[in-house]
This record gives sequence, structure tokens and C-alpha cells, in this order.
Amino acid sequence: MVSSSHEAMHRIFQEDPGVFARTFRTLGLPFPEPVAVSLMPTDLTEIQPLERRVDTLLRIDAAEGDSYLLAVEAQGKKDRAKPGSWAYYVAHLYAKYRLPPLLLVTCQDRTTAEWAARTVDIGPTAWPTLSLRPLVLGPHNVPVVTDPDEAARDIPLATLSAVTHGKDPNAGAILKALAAALQTVDDDTAMIFAELTELGLGSAPAAQIWRDLMSVDLSFFRSETSERLRSEGRAEGRAEDILRILSKRGVVVSEQVRERIVSCGDLDVLSDWFDRSLVVEVAEELFAVAGD
Repeated sequence: MVSSSHEAMHRIFQEDPGVFARTFRTLGLPFPEPVAVSLMPTDLTEIQPLERRVDTLLRIDAAEGDSYLLAVEAQGKKDRAKPGSWAYYVAHLYAKYRLPPLLLVTCQDRTTAEWAARTVDIGPTAWPTLSLRPLVLGPHNVPVVTDPDEAARDIPLATLSAVTHGKDPNAGAILKALAAALQTVDDDTAMIFAELTELGLGSAPAAQIWRDLMSVDLSFFRSETSERLRSEGRAEGRAEDILRILSKRGVVVSEQVRERIVSCGDLDVLSDWFDRSLVVEVAEELFAVAGD
């Protein structure tokens, strides 16, 4: 069963594919600057009934004209079967796309990261046919971001830092920096990375620190924009209720009436229409003005 922390680790790269390039620069790794990043299908299943899926698959097109595939896998613990699966992913991707694949594994603890980073030779000892060499990001090499200004300059990287160092003693300082940074961006972006952080921390002790920060420091989630979005959601639900009642009662609804109902964002008006939908014989009577 896939855990929430596993899900968050690779979703960070889906939300902002450019984070991998910035992370590599920070680590001094010699990968060219990308000019385009494309999300690719993650289903690697062939005709055989065994389903195989990589967590996230990106196509990277570099400025120099070189392209390669970045397969992102989140790994929460040692798994003897994983190197075989990873070798399959790499070989299959190369055969299918004819592009060099790079396997990136993200981990939350040093023991798993060190295990995942080993080069695995596949084949006879005297002559291995395939060597698997993943690139691993974890608490051993992802930078610790405790400065709010630094976190604000690259929130996806700061989120990756918070998740990979969620079990470290200084996790609180990392989370406080990220919480402060999230207050500098729009609500939608903040909510995405706040959720990814909570998912990524899983059951780690730092998860409670993050929940406390969310309830105190990030009160902006109750901002005018968020309230408007929640109100719009309630309005959509009430409009659907009106249409459902009319349908159940056999009242014919024209396209004009349907459009007027679903486009209304006023909950008070929709409540009136809801009450009338229980008794009207003609749909247009929903809009009758009191006293008519």
C-alpha cells in the first residue's frame, strides 16, 4: 500500500518539475539547464498482466539540445525487490523512448538513502550485463533550509528539504522557515505545498509541529480568496441539488434555466430557489419575484 509520505515525495516534482534542476545545481551535479520539461505517462506495463508504474516520469530537454528521461521513485524503506523493478523501468524506458533514462530516488532517512544509492550489478559476477546506479536525494545531501528568505526564493526545494529532513532534530527550524515562506505566495500555491509537506511528514514527530504551524502561522488560509472558493463550492452543490430535485419531480428544465441556476453564485438566492424547487410545476417559476 502506498503511503501518504511516498505520494508527497514524488508529487513535489510533478507540481514543479524544475525543482530537480535547482536541487542538482545546489548539489553541484553536472546536469545541463533544462529549457523544457514534459510530464510523461507513468504506466510501464507491457502485454503481460503484471502492472508496473514508475512514480513520476519527466522528459527533460536541455539547452544544448540533449534530452533525457527523469524517472522519480520515492522509497520509504529497504526493499530487496526494488533494484530489479528499477532495472526494468530503466531498460523499458530506454527501449520505448530511445532516450537516456536517469533514475532519481527520494528517501527520508539516511539508512534507506545509503542502501538505494548503491550500484547494483545485474548478471553473472564475472561479467555483469547491467549496472544500476540511481541518483538519490535524501537527508544526506538535500540542503537544510532554515532561513525564511531562502525558503521563499524556492518553495518547492524548501518543501523537499522539510520532507527529507522530517525526522531530523532540527526539523522544527526547517518547518518554521517554510511556513513563513508560504505566507509570501498566493493561497492556492501555499495550500498545495502545505498539503505536500503534511503528507510527506507522515507519522514523523515533526508532523505535529507542522500542524501547529498551520493552525497559527498560516491563518491566511482563511483569507478572502479561500472563503470565496469555499463559497463557490457550496453554491455549485446547491445548484446541483436544485436540478436533481426538479429532475426527480419530472419538471422540465430548459438549457436557459439550467444555465441560470448553475451560474448563480449567491447562496441566499439559491436557497430560495431550492425551497421553490420542491413545489413549482414549471421550472421558470423558480425565478418569480415575491408578490408576482
